[in-house]
Amino acid sequence: MKKWGMIVLIGCLFAVPSLAQTQSQADKILERVFGREESRIRSEDLKVLQLEISPDPVRQGQRVVFQVTVANGSRHAGRVTLAIKDKDEIISEGDVSLRPGDNRVKFPESSYRFSRSDHCFTVEADIERTRSPIDASREFCAKRTNSGWTLSDKGSGPLPLYVEEFEMNPDPATPGQEIRFRVRLRNDGRHIRGHVRIQDRDQLVAQVENVSIARGSTEFQFPRSRYIFQRFDTCFTVLVDVERTPYPVDASREFCAKPMGWTLRP
Repeated sequence: MKKWGMIVLIGCLFAVPSLAQTQSQADKILERVFGREESRIRSEDLKVLQLEISPDPVRQGQRVVFQVTVANGSRHAGRVTLAIKDKDEIISEGDVSLRPGDNRVKFPESSYRFSRSDHCFTVEADIERTRSPIDASREFCAKRTNSGWTLSDKGSGPLPLYVEEFEMNPDPATPGQEIRFRVRLRNDGRHIRGHVRIQDRDQLVAQVENVSIARGSTEFQFPRSRYIFQRFDTCFTVLVDVERTPYPVDASREFCAKPMGWTLRP
């Protein structure tokens, strides 16, 4: 009897490591199936381009939904956990899939209470159980108004406009070649009308006149122009002229043409 007991015990000792290895392999397969494999995205690849709340303005006691636009500068898609924070307080978070390029992420509804005169929000990424703040194109601070708290810049700046996309065709281009620019603007304020122009320092490159810029995203195709690239630091800016006053438009990055074939591609 003792002999049989020893045989069973030795068999168990050999079986346990084998079962553990099998379980480990099964876990890896399940992770691939359900999209939880190791992420190839790094926190430094990400940038917050826009952060919005709904409703806006939000009144005391109202539930609020946060939505962000996150740029993934890597060539990889993957799942990460994103969290909206006010200082050290986590307001809302969710597990999301980010593809290369711009991603709009809507967070679960939150019962977050606005109480101070201003609240500034940041976005944090949890990648492989490591939390890191994500760089942002600007500060996203909610200000208290008579109607409630708002993230809109209508009360604090002249024009709440942002360049979401800036392209030229062809790209790359040669000096003197006909070029057509395409710009997508995001308007987070009221509907406006004006001239949209592209400049290289003080030099006018292209312009569309008397156009409507509605709230949200609007795309503009500029007339073809024979722009001559002369310097090694050709950087374009977008301006909107409203009532004869030009306003420079913010962007998430600089739009500079590299002299190696004159291209705007990163």
